[in-house]
Amino acid sequence: MAGTLPSFPSLPRGVTVPALLGSLPRAVNPPSLPRGLTMPSLPTLPSFPSIPRGITIPSLPRGVTLPRMVSMPTVPEAPRRLLQDCCSVFDHQTSGGVCGCCWALRPRYKRLVDNIFPEDPEDGLVKANMEKLTFFALSAPEKLDRIAAYLSERLTRELNRHRYGYVCIALEAMEQLLLACHCQSINLLVESFLSTLRLLLEADRPHLHILATNSFVKFANIEEDTPSYHRSYDFFVSRFSEMCHSDHEDPDMKIKLHSSFLCCCCVFRHLDRHSLWEGRGFAVRCFQIIMFSIQSQHSHLVIQQLLGHLDANSRSPASVRAGIVEVLSEAAAIEVTGSVGPTVLEVFNTLLRQLRQSVDYQLTGYYDNAGKHKTTSVHEKTLQDAVIRTIGSFANTLPVYQRSEVMLFIMGRIPVPGIYPALGSPNAGFEGSRMIQVMLLKSLLQVSERYESSNLLTALPSSFLEPLLSFTLMEDPEIRLLVLSILTSLIDRHQNAARIPTVSVTFDASVLKQKEDRCSRQDNLFIRKHAQRLYRHIYLACKEENNGSNHYKALFSLMAVLSVELLNEEVLVDLIRLTLALQELGTSNQESLSFYNRCSLHAVCAAFFHLLSQLGPPPPLHQHVAQVIESRWKEAPHLLPENLWCDQPRLPKGDLKVDKASLFVQSKICEALTGSSYSAQCERINTPYTPQLMDEDRLSRKISIADTISLQIAIDHESSSEAQKPQTEQITFETLKNTIDDRGLVEEEDRRRRMQVVERFQTAPFEEIAALCGSRTSLLQSKLDQVFDLIVRPPPSPSGQTSRRSTPIYEMKFPDLCVY
Repeated sequence: MAGTLPSFPSLPRGVTVPALLGSLPRAVNPPSLPRGLTMPSLPTLPSFPSIPRGITIPSLPRGVTLPRMVSMPTVPEAPRRLLQDCCSVFDHQTSGGVCGCCWALRPRYKRLVDNIFPEDPEDGLVKANMEKLTFFALSAPEKLDRIAAYLSERLTRELNRHRYGYVCIALEAMEQLLLACHCQSINLLVESFLSTLRLLLEADRPHLHILATNSFVKFANIEEDTPSYHRSYDFFVSRFSEMCHSDHEDPDMKIKLHSSFLCCCCVFRHLDRHSLWEGRGFAVRCFQIIMFSIQSQHSHLVIQQLLGHLDANSRSPASVRAGIVEVLSEAAAIEVTGSVGPTVLEVFNTLLRQLRQSVDYQLTGYYDNAGKHKTTSVHEKTLQDAVIRTIGSFANTLPVYQRSEVMLFIMGRIPVPGIYPALGSPNAGFEGSRMIQVMLLKSLLQVSERYESSNLLTALPSSFLEPLLSFTLMEDPEIRLLVLSILTSLIDRHQNAARIPTVSVTFDASVLKQKEDRCSRQDNLFIRKHAQRLYRHIYLACKEENNGSNHYKALFSLMAVLSVELLNEEVLVDLIRLTLALQELGTSNQESLSFYNRCSLHAVCAAFFHLLSQLGPPPPLHQHVAQVIESRWKEAPHLLPENLWCDQPRLPKGDLKVDKASLFVQSKICEALTGSSYSAQCERINTPYTPQLMDEDRLSRKISIADTISLQIAIDHESSSEAQKPQTEQITFETLKNTIDDRGLVEEEDRRRRMQVVERFQTAPFEEIAALCGSRTSLLQSKLDQVFDLIVRPPPSPSGQTSRRSTPIYEMKFPDLCVY
């Protein structure tokens, strides 16, 4: 029986099998059979077995009909399909009975898959038949695994025959099925799909490698509800890593292979080995492709990998570190939201740590501890600028509330005298701390420039505003200028600072975006809480001797933004008083200001009064301001910003003398506001502005640490000297009422006393302060002697006489057994 063939069931009546050789197209010869095998005789097929008695074939649903088998011979594709089935037999493919030789009896999913392949592969995928296959797959998802397996079988067969056109069609069909299927049923396709990609990557054709990597990227972009931990991508990571070292003879193909590798996996070793981090070329473009290719919820993983690689290269040259930072900046700019991920502060902590290390390297001249590898200030400054830009890029991707946290975080890292320690190394010293202050303030400016908040209390809380204002009293002019720019950007909620290109007395305020409604409740709270502190620091900043034209321009911008954002009668009157005080400061000879600085103060006053007169006050004020400006054009042009802050200012020789006609007069301003809505505030204009001295002056460089300690001793002494003896009178309701009523007076008296003490230590000569501290020390010693005298006094004896010990108790030596 070994030579006999199995019997086949007979065909239904009217159905015939076409002759094999007679149905073949011309010039098509079937492949020869191996020696010893003969072709079975197809016409002698036995009949089908009959259906047992009593069993009926179920009827089909309404509207569903069986295909007409009798028309099979007339279908033009039948010979081609039969030829394909025979070829599969000759290729040692398993045939499922008669279905392997007869295309019409094959399973429907196989027929649908076969129909997507055109006769000519250059025609591409048959879209109409692909839609039928997709509809069938979605209607019967349990067939997806078989569809994928058959597609993989077809792709493998075409790959072995080097028919790469059909390979591309089969892979495209699998991609479309992956994209069309739902998340619950996608796992039925994935295994066959990944095995197909593995087969393509193992081939020796570079274009197949690119085809597989592009398909893998599409697969990676598919969103899945639950992670699949059973999948392994070790082979793909290894294969993609090999592709990055491809040495193809064609340069274009080599670049495509490297780019396709970077689209699929971030290995960093390739960029390190070939020094590809330097510059803004290959590394930036590659990671842009990566950020655009992966899903948005996974982009923070790329950021974390780059940050870790930046830390790992902290001992690398500045050009390498700058290249990694540039890639970080570009990657953060691509993702609109969520690119930083959950560890927001860790990102900024890493970048700030890089700034600190760069400052140390710049001061020492080496970027390693051994002192073998040199670096230059130019390279380190390039890195520092890149880090500052990257901080701004990351901050722009965060919501408003997280930007506030980032600003507080950066402020907490800035060395502030008396509050925060220096971040530099011990070898850096004062210059290192100053450089770190400048770098971190620049970073803070990057964050604040695009900070948008409708509530100033949120943008400038006390924990942030107080240390920031303390920098306006420092000697370094660069630090003061940065602080003024930060304050302006945070207060300027309508971007009006950009609408004031130059400081001028001919500026038209109509270009500014003014508030249509009155100040909100939050703005009023901000005015009551922080306005006087802001005015005071503006006044003190104008007194600095090393101010330049940029400082006065920044002060004018800050005052202009305050007048627009917090415009009401109270604020406007306070700003008028402040401006008149600045004019008096420029006219007086008591301050050690240069001729140029005095002229600059008058220029600021002229430009600000010109702006203020257009923001709502009555016309008489505008007339007075115009008269003063006209007088200056004629008599003192050096007191106007147009003639002073130019390339070649013309300053008169000798001392500064200002005519009364060129000054803004307090009485005329008060008279101009009378009879308007500002009448209730006119009395305050007649009171000259004097800055209030506050406890935060201890942070300035004008008061040393020793002065601060002496100040505290003086305050404590003032409090102790006025301490009252314990009251023995009975506490009644009237006593409590009087105490509550007098609380405000007591607090005011305490504040006044503290102000006097502070002023004394600021203005008194050194000999007087030394004598005062010496008397305080003597008084303290006498108090301590009294306390020790009470401690060492022996208890009374039974006889009623007190005997004094010859040796005080604190000088007695006790045995060791008595000491615990």
